[in-house]
Amino acid sequence: MAVLVAGGDADQLRFHVGRAKENGVTETELVEAVTHLAFYAGWPKAMTAITVAKQVFSD
Repeated sequence: MAVLVAGGDADQLRFHVGRAKENGVTETELVEAVTHLAFYAGWPKAMTAITVAKQVFSD
């Protein structure tokens, strides 16, 4: 997922966030990871990833 966040690939990220959720990753853990990545990949890409994650976890 880190590579997808850094690359800004929101379409692929949606699938992989869903798989992470199925494998027990919590929303809090995911948000923490994306926040950490924001400093390296940039805040716009991180905000896109957070939006995708919120959509997946709300479903």
